[in-house]
Amino acid sequence: MRLTPSASRLIRSARVAHLATADSSGQPHVIPICFVFDGKSFYFAIDEKPKRTTKLKRLKNIAENPNVAFVIDTYDEDWRKLGYILVFATARITNAGKTHGAAIKLLRRKYHQYRAMALEKNPIVALQPKRFVAWSSEPRQKTSVDIKGHIR
Repeated sequence: MRLTPSASRLIRSARVAHLATADSSGQPHVIPICFVFDGKSFYFAIDEKPKRTTKLKRLKNIAENPNVAFVIDTYDEDWRKLGYILVFATARITNAGKTHGAAIKLLRRKYHQYRAMALEKNPIVALQPKRFVAWSSEPRQKTSVDIKGHIR
């Protein structure tokens, strides 16, 4: 996957993304997530922040329909500095194993709040990108890249 340098910088620097899932009937659900990217997959944790329920809609939706999308964006009052990356991906829930542990290490490196949380007992969601759409208000910065790295 080859992204523009500005798109790669945005992925590395962003602190939050907005994840869209849909249930089996297509009902959408959008939430903010803290994420990491290892160069191949994105990951987010079901962390210990207060939640109204442990039966989270995002996990139920992913179990019913693993096709997801999420957006990583940057906003500025100077609209010449706007940009986003829209990622279409397949989601997979992991509860243990090598990928689970590696994702936790990356998340803890990026978010100091996770260092005090017992993430090992919680699910991690792996997001395998299928296609990226990157846009920037800078001239000639709109790019669509499929998983094989072909620019569309």
